Amino acid sequence: MSYVKITEQPSLYNDLEKMSPLEILTCINREDHKVADAVQEVIPAIEKLVVGATERMKQGGRLFYMGSGTSGRVGIVDASEIPPTYGMPASLVVGIIAGGDSAIRRAIEGAEDDAEQGWKDLEAYNVTDKDTLVGVAASGTTPYVIGAIKEARKRGLLTACITSNPGSPVTEVAEIPITPVVGPEFVTGSSRMKSGTSQKLICNMITTSIMIGLGRVRGNKMVNMQLSNQKLVDRGTRMLVEELGLPYDEAKQLLLVHGEVQRAVEAYRGAKKE
Repeated sequence: MSYVKITEQPSLYNDLEKMSPLEILTCINREDHKVADAVQEVIPAIEKLVVGATERMKQGGRLFYMGSGTSGRVGIVDASEIPPTYGMPASLVVGIIAGGDSAIRRAIEGAEDDAEQGWKDLEAYNVTDKDTLVGVAASGTTPYVIGAIKEARKRGLLTACITSNPGSPVTEVAEIPITPVVGPEFVTGSSRMKSGTSQKLICNMITTSIMIGLGRVRGNKMVNMQLSNQKLVDRGTRMLVEELGLPYDEAKQLLLVHGEVQRAVEAYRGAKKE
């Protein structure tokens, strides 16, 4: 092994069971402060991915996240929030986890060790060279992810990885390695902690930037969000009040008729021109 597996290094803290709850929480928070700085260091790599993925998605491509365990769940969470937040189809950003959907809630033993299954799972989506695959693997050694990235890259997909171990095998196969160095975990080897947090931050950055690039944000607002609950109806109404200068009740009615902020604005301004 030609690299240091940072995610398996001993914690900087010892005798955790002897700590008070306040000491435990304080030390975890101290470690968490390191995560944002680690992510800042890899912004150039994230930018490269965002630019490439956005270009492909404008041509009809999709974004796939793939991982196992916590890493897989992080990708699924990010993907699942795109339709309600930006009004895009669920097929545009997809999260795939080793072991299938049942692995979202419980561990599927050995699923991550199958080097061929990742590509099989991805191939079920009829992927093309316009698509982008981001392998999420804190360890950087997950065969399920590595095998999928290898095959995807051969087929012309844009490939990237998010891992906490620079120089790990997944960084050797992905076109764009994103490697935030968050250091040893508070509980040795528990990569659901700082590594998982860094993954979540990076996935947020990726899809938010892409959605802005695809025109799903106006000013600083989610103008295509789904009106799936009263909170979002109220938010959209207030957007229209601010944008169009309408009374609240009139803005709400306009929103409910057209289903989203962007369409409501366009319809109202179109009617005013007539």
